[in-house]
Amino acid sequence: MMPTAGDDVPTRDIDARVLWRRIEPIHAVTYFAPECRDAAKAAGLPGFWMGYFADRAAPLGPVGPGVVTAIFFNFHPEMVARSIPDAWSFVEPGAVLGMRRAAAAEALRLRIPSVEALAATVGLILERVVTGADGSGRALFSANRQLDRPDDPVEALWQACTSLREHRGDGHVAMLTTSGLDGCEALALFAASEGMDSELLCQNRGWSDDEWTSAVGRLTERGLLGDREVTPAGSELRRMIEEGTDRLAGQPYRILDPDDLRLLVDELGPAAEALLATGVIPFPNPIGLPPPAGTG
Repeated sequence: MMPTAGDDVPTRDIDARVLWRRIEPIHAVTYFAPECRDAAKAAGLPGFWMGYFADRAAPLGPVGPGVVTAIFFNFHPEMVARSIPDAWSFVEPGAVLGMRRAAAAEALRLRIPSVEALAATVGLILERVVTGADGSGRALFSANRQLDRPDDPVEALWQACTSLREHRGDGHVAMLTTSGLDGCEALALFAASEGMDSELLCQNRGWSDDEWTSAVGRLTERGLLGDREVTPAGSELRRMIEEGTDRLAGQPYRILDPDDLRLLVDELGPAAEALLATGVIPFPNPIGLPPPAGTG
């Protein structure tokens, strides 16, 4: 399950969803930008998915498929096992780390004309948020946070956004597991709630049609779905999960004063819009990022 739309600018309260919609596109070039895909291939990682799993898991070190499956949550275990640990025989995690941030910075420079100024304006604010956040129970966030700060300011901006994105993701997984959902069930409930075609999520997360149908059946037995449509109980569970995710994701930003918080929103907003306007991130997408307002 992924976040949904909603983009009111925060005033006194921290709206973690507003910040997510600004940070996620900056992070997500690592999955979609051709510069990033080409860099993974050039580094010796065959195929998109091996590049994806190696790229995102590299901060954890040369971990096995069980760890990646658990932390990434909604991928089929067999899909993960086709890439991990074999990826580490092609490129060691330390080399992946340098490759991914350099390629992401290149992609950002090509698509956000103001990215150098953005890095200078908000980079240190984001790093303060990352440094001050509680990493308890947040494995992927903590693994990213412990990395050395890149010397390149755009790489550092991308790394800070990535750390905070993974902080949100770790919290989201905690909310999903607390709600008693497994990975396929979470995707099925998300698809039904958003009216999204299940084929995209099945293909991108490795679940078969039979496994998806079984997950839908389990959700139906719990009263969360009916005739493949979300029920009031399912909508309420989804609301609780998303509100809990936002609450957990907003905690790191509470160290900021209102001026710095407003600066983040004001500066990151146009940058994210400029990036999305290039079409580098497709819609719909399996990361749940909604299209910009007025585009669909």
